[in-house]
Amino acid sequence: MTAALKMGDPAPDFDLPRDGGGNVSLSALQGKPVVVYFYPKDDTSGCTAEAIDFTAHGAAFAEAGVTVIGVSPDSVAKHDKFKAKHELGVVLAADTDKVVVEAYGAWVEKSMYGRKYMGVERATYLVDAEGRIAGIWRKVKVTGHAAAVLKAARAL
Repeated sequence: MTAALKMGDPAPDFDLPRDGGGNVSLSALQGKPVVVYFYPKDDTSGCTAEAIDFTAHGAAFAEAGVTVIGVSPDSVAKHDKFKAKHELGVVLAADTDKVVVEAYGAWVEKSMYGRKYMGVERATYLVDAEGRIAGIWRKVKVTGHAAAVLKAARAL
């Protein structure tokens, strides 16, 4: 288990396969802010609502010079279907080995109906242009979340 990331910490770099082919890496985006949001699973109600909300704010994020990347353990093929089905405008990265969700502390023990299991905690990190963590949202509630992240990103 990695120590929890704090404000000002260097954001763990990653290089992951992405929707539509190719890879996305944090280091390649250095010099501009990046939103990295972790979500449990493509095409589930909360994850879909979150992705649609980030997409709805896409033009405003772009205007602010911010790249938004959604990360889940789903495959690139699932990401492609999810993105096409909901006309999503965010980059979706496939962390099938769960290395990045673990590095960011978003791979946690969860509980449902009394059964404990490991899964992705809905969490968002705002990374500044220098590659440091400038905002952290854990146990995210979807409603209003993308707007709150956009407000923080604009303040950078």
